[in-house]
Amino acid sequence: MASEARLLEALLRNDFRAFLRKVFTTLSPGQTYVNTWHIEAVAQRLERVRRGEIRRLIINMPPRSLKSIASSVAFPAFVLGLDPCRRIICVSYSADLAKKHSNDFRAVLESPWYRSTFPNARIGPFKNSETEIELTARGFRLATSVGGTLTGRGGDIIIIDDPLKPDDALSEAKRSAANQWFMNTALSRLDDKRIGAIVIVMQRVHVDDLTGFLLAQSDEWDVLSLPAIAECDEAIPLWGDRMYLRKSGEALSPKREPLDVLDALKLQIGSDAFSAQYQQSPAPPGGAMVKRHWVKRYSGLPPASERLFTLQSWDTASNGGPDNDWSVCTTWIVTRKKLWYLVDVWRRRVDYPTLKARVQTLANKWTARRVLVEDAGTGTSLVQELRGQVSGIIAVKPNGDKVSRMAVASAKFEAGEVLLPERASWLPDLEAELFIFPGSRHDDQCDSISQALLNKNNSWISCLTPQQWATLIEKAGRPVVRRRMI
Repeated sequence: MASEARLLEALLRNDFRAFLRKVFTTLSPGQTYVNTWHIEAVAQRLERVRRGEIRRLIINMPPRSLKSIASSVAFPAFVLGLDPCRRIICVSYSADLAKKHSNDFRAVLESPWYRSTFPNARIGPFKNSETEIELTARGFRLATSVGGTLTGRGGDIIIIDDPLKPDDALSEAKRSAANQWFMNTALSRLDDKRIGAIVIVMQRVHVDDLTGFLLAQSDEWDVLSLPAIAECDEAIPLWGDRMYLRKSGEALSPKREPLDVLDALKLQIGSDAFSAQYQQSPAPPGGAMVKRHWVKRYSGLPPASERLFTLQSWDTASNGGPDNDWSVCTTWIVTRKKLWYLVDVWRRRVDYPTLKARVQTLANKWTARRVLVEDAGTGTSLVQELRGQVSGIIAVKPNGDKVSRMAVASAKFEAGEVLLPERASWLPDLEAELFIFPGSRHDDQCDSISQALLNKNNSWISCLTPQQWATLIEKAGRPVVRRRMI
């Protein structure tokens, strides 16, 4: 028996997955622990934070998925058990919730199994309150709420667990307050900003919640997004360099929340709330002009005999500088059956010379028949300078505002004429913008898409003469039926 106890203690000291399960059974006696792959995925990311391999981590997952016990209770207890000198700050959206997590943390540290497993992690006599628990080795777990004061306090790891409650999601003032508190207060509280870590664990509640706000600021964040229902096939890292291959349409926790339960929940709370809190893909009310179920997917491109031409559509930044807006090029293969295959998205912040060179490079790479460039800002200069160097480059004058243009282009999505790949490195960023438009923070990819898809009065097609169109078809290998262009 003694040897088994020692083996269990060794396991708890060396495997955060086992430790998390033990914490759950301590805090929730009588409840069944469902050991799913997604809990292991969360544990793997948190362990990498502890080891110093990840310094900025965002985990987006649905409510009641063990995220608070994992991040705000078990993880601080595990870190302090292995190193009682660590200094951890834990933040929640309310003071009451912060205190609740603090009391759960204390219950774990005072449990017999924890004291036996980590004999050096002892609560000291000086600070043992609902907001701060200090160990004898002077490490601590400090609890506060978003907006709370942290003057004079610092830590090695900052954990922010649900910084905004769903009821406050539609309040611009409260969203802005939470985001600014992070930038002005929390971000400066790391003792050593070179190696200090910040972990944000939350359900999405709005396009401009803390996750959306931070991802729009920089690409330094490691993001683990776990929608309740998978929207595409995905390989998710697990413990020990293993991968979980999650299939599109698969429930996150089929034993606890199978698809029929999730479908019923969607009807109860509404599609917007479900998309945000459960699918981690928030859309503003009235947004989402392009519906996900309209989009067809392809695993392979059409054969050459079916292809009509390759087209590129450029939406360029108003000023060509690395600190300005994005420049985007979408590349399409159009088939004889009037299907549009999106095969590539290039999106960067670059200066004008780099942008000019990239237009030429991408046109050559994909052998583009037509290169559409919005006739505005740097786009006007690009067309003037590259005419004669890039075959088929055309300046396109925008007709109407971007919302009305996408409204017209969305008809092609609804008709099933637009196909996106099943997998692509650029696909998540594209979908995050496309399926939220016009409520997305950025719309450059959508502008490029609508420019490409509009085939009447605002596209290069309307610029072609009947003979030019006939020649284009002949070059694609299709017998020509000469018709009057409308």
